[in-house]
Amino acid sequence: MSTDAPTYHQRVASEKRAAITEAATALFLESGYDGTSLARIAESAGVSKATLFKQFPTKAALFGAIVTEYWQMDEGSAALPGPGKPQAGLTAVGQRYVELLTRPGMADLFRIVIAEAPRFPELAKIQFDLGKLPFFDTVADYLRAEAEAGTLSVADPTMATTQFLGMISNYVFWPRLLLVDWDPSEAEVERVVTEAVATLLARHGAPDSA
Repeated sequence: MSTDAPTYHQRVASEKRAAITEAATALFLESGYDGTSLARIAESAGVSKATLFKQFPTKAALFGAIVTEYWQMDEGSAALPGPGKPQAGLTAVGQRYVELLTRPGMADLFRIVIAEAPRFPELAKIQFDLGKLPFFDTVADYLRAEAEAGTLSVADPTMATTQFLGMISNYVFWPRLLLVDWDPSEAEVERVVTEAVATLLARHGAPDSA
């Protein structure tokens, strides 16, 4: 019985944490970050205030947890491919970026930040530091690894990463913030990734690197 107890308690804690972050996201969208109290989030999540404060002592900490969850890659797809075949590797990178940008609620997360950033600039910093930056750095490191392997010629991995991810997000994600019915097909999204890969290889590809 004692062997199962930690697993049970961990599962309960995980379920409560998920309920808290889900309730907080919905309330932030409905009433704004400033207009939502931790007490109201606890009530909406069906947990005690003590339980919420134990996991998230501040509203900023709660928002940071939400950002981290949204940008967390699923287990099994978190690691980017090793260097050696940049066309396949970049395609995998692009597909994982699409997976992140199109997961339910991601656009809403950005809407919260954009709406509240003038009064709470720390939210934008949290979104950048805990959300996009870790993935961005991982992609830049992948490009460096390809360059070191001689399969890409990339003098500025940061700029190349910016351009590559920008080609994808400018079609797949950013229109969603303005156009509520923006929903490109799988074929259209696949073409965007394919074209982004082809563009980067045309600019940075070493001979016979595909």
